[in-house]
Amino acid sequence: MLGLISVLLQAAPVAERGLAIAGGAIGIGLAAIGGGRGIGQIGGQACEAIGRQPEATGRISTNMLLSAALVEGTTYGAIIFAYLLAK
Repeated sequence: MLGLISVLLQAAPVAERGLAIAGGAIGIGLAAIGGGRGIGQIGGQACEAIGRQPEATGRISTNMLLSAALVEGTTYGAIIFAYLLAK
């Protein structure tokens, strides 16, 4: 993966490095916003589900934490990928 990124960066002319940095910054921002929105939506819907079925609190909380962890991991991956492209 890093080999592909380094080949792409070497192929870009020096004048277009500013565009790569700007694109990486935009990518990092969008990844952070998307991850925050996703985790917020998971939490909100879990609270609604617990309000409807209080007896299922344990299962809902477990699924909510698992889903939030997956969203957060994907967000971190996108941020690192965008940073490596901008570097």
